[in-house]
Amino acid sequence: MSIRYISQKLAQQIDEELMSSSGAFSLDQLMELAGLSCAQALAKSYPAKSHKRVMGGDGLVAARHLHMFRYKPTIYLPKPGSKDIYQRLLKQCENLNIPVLKDVEEFKKGLGESDVILDAVFGFSFQPPLRAPFHTVLSAITSTSLPIVSVDIPSGWSVTDGPQPLYTEPDENGNTDSVKTFEPEVLVSLTAPKEGVRGFKGRHWLGGRFVPDELADKFELNLPEYEGVDQVVELPRVE
Repeated sequence: MSIRYISQKLAQQIDEELMSSSGAFSLDQLMELAGLSCAQALAKSYPAKSHKRVMGGDGLVAARHLHMFRYKPTIYLPKPGSKDIYQRLLKQCENLNIPVLKDVEEFKKGLGESDVILDAVFGFSFQPPLRAPFHTVLSAITSTSLPIVSVDIPSGWSVTDGPQPLYTEPDENGNTDSVKTFEPEVLVSLTAPKEGVRGFKGRHWLGGRFVPDELADKFELNLPEYEGVDQVVELPRVE
């Protein structure tokens, strides 16, 4: 049977079950496994020998692993999370001297000094409209010629419907601007692919080698087999 593409609601339900008393995963564990999967997928798609400089939109855990894989990551993080878990993840990156950018102009400049983009800006919980400074960030990513590796759902896409018209938050006069979405070269789906990427035609990896068999069976995810000790498996291309 083919792999199941899941809704936003089901993805949230699976996360809740994983972190329930019966699932027994912590948020730290899931973030670590997801970040490792993203780093491994990027490394398999764009080796450090040719794409050493990685610009990451968020993606603290992935950036740390990429550093250990001998890449040179830079993180764009305009609004660091205030919770202890995010502060510790940020500190771990700072301890490795991974540059952390907070200004959108620094981000735009950094794109010109990068070889590949790791897009973890929004994730599957995103809801429009776009707020500052993210409309500028998305526009910069869209206009670059760099290859893009998106995490779970390309930033700006609908989890259910895929690419969609995007608009900025209304200004004081009620005016909005449209923002183009982009289609990445590579996608890393976590746990299971989401409904909105069913027609994605690029290189598609699945990172979900932490889903218990019982949970996968319960939701009929039909997950593929992973090879060796890999944390990711490549899904068949969509024609």
